[in-house]
Amino acid sequence: MTTVAILGVGAMGEIILSGLLRAGWDPASLVGAARQPARREELASRYGVRIEESVESAAGGADVVLVGVKPYDALALLPRIAPHLAPGAIVISLCAGITTAQMEAELPDGTPVIRVMPNTPAQVGAGMSVISAGKHASDADLATAVSLMEAVGTAVVIPEAHQDAATAISGSGPAYVFYVAEALIDAGVLLGLPRTVATTLATQTLLGSATLLDATGEHPTLLRERVTSPGGTTAAALRVLDERAVTAAFIAAAEACRDRSAELGG
Repeated sequence: MTTVAILGVGAMGEIILSGLLRAGWDPASLVGAARQPARREELASRYGVRIEESVESAAGGADVVLVGVKPYDALALLPRIAPHLAPGAIVISLCAGITTAQMEAELPDGTPVIRVMPNTPAQVGAGMSVISAGKHASDADLATAVSLMEAVGTAVVIPEAHQDAATAISGSGPAYVFYVAEALIDAGVLLGLPRTVATTLATQTLLGSATLLDATGEHPTLLRERVTSPGGTTAAALRVLDERAVTAAFIAAAEACRDRSAELGG
């Protein structure tokens, strides 16, 4: 039985914990760490797993250690758990911007380290996680990480050099989608729709469009063209978006996100 320690059972840590349990993991194989007594009691009661006060106690003996603390706390935490890691234990980081090399430098030589960037749709089992191996991680270690993250959605393995770019697309991507949803809802209200109706229309349209894109595997340009009749209503709307350089704005936003992710790692 693979044992997993989740250090920092905050929002994402709890999402992964609940996802693993839904996927059939034995509660006895999972342990978390949380500093606040009330939080420890809440998690233990809700999920039936052991929640430790110290990261050292949680990490000791685990086969896989998930580091889910804030990026600025991660590198300080690693030397604390290093003496307690079991031989061959895999350390998986959920910390934006922190490289595997930075983590390896704080851990015993040869420790397999894997970097993961999940996103918040993992909360409903629809997450997108991108996974990269450190220099000591084997294919089997990567397979373990993929198995863990598939409990909360889809997972893909990419070179670590692409992690900052992936953060800009999928890691922060839900915020862009919610931003678009807000804009569509506000537009509907401006056009006279009740807010509840505008919310339903925008939400289902985004959900349906994403589902269609995924199900067909077709390029989004082809799908967009099928909605856009020459001289029609959609063409008029898209002309305004092009005039406002919306595509260029999204590209610039993704570049800014990528650059900030790299800065956090620096």
